[in-house]
Amino acid sequence: MLLCAPCQARIFADARHSCWAWTPLPVQSAASMPHYSHVIAVDDAPFPRDHRGFVPIAGVAYAGTRLEGTMRARVRRDGADATRALAAMVKQSRFAQHTRLVLLEGIALAGFNVVDIHGLSEQLGMAVLVVVKREPNMAAVEEALLHRVRGGKRKWALVQKAGPMEPLANVWVQRAGIEKNDAAEVIRALALHGRLPEPLRVAHWVANVMAIEGAITP
Repeated sequence: MLLCAPCQARIFADARHSCWAWTPLPVQSAASMPHYSHVIAVDDAPFPRDHRGFVPIAGVAYAGTRLEGTMRARVRRDGADATRALAAMVKQSRFAQHTRLVLLEGIALAGFNVVDIHGLSEQLGMAVLVVVKREPNMAAVEEALLHRVRGGKRKWALVQKAGPMEPLANVWVQRAGIEKNDAAEVIRALALHGRLPEPLRVAHWVANVMAIEGAITP
């Protein structure tokens, strides 16, 4: 059974690269989270239901609450290359030296291309924090992965490896390489216009600009 892109997104959220120069500068709003004052947030571009192949992803680099630059990469729809692509995008960017945290809105990109957040954290030597507004229906995620998605057993194992979703700072999170209290401080410091950290909100709109023709953009 084929799930449309909006349905896939709801399950999880109802759950080579170009960039600008990164210059670390003092940012007043980052005072409460000095170790994590430089972050990269990532989101995927919308795509139509019948799309096959690669989907663009956008990364935005922040110093505190200030946007410093952008980057891009691509991953295969419902594929298995999200962790590798994210690691390469961040490592090859000029932001890598100062970045301490990667933010994701959901553990999967481009449908069911699941990110190994602990593996990504180890590869980059930085923390990874998944943030969603509502607790995902994990039973529905398991059902979809095990019975409707190619390679779903391995992908479900990555979801389990990430650990349970935790309520934190008025959102739900999964985390790798960052303590719960530190994660809460980051979310509160960066949530300027709603519950989600501002870098994730902006990454969403940047990714929308790269939407594949025929996609419905929220």
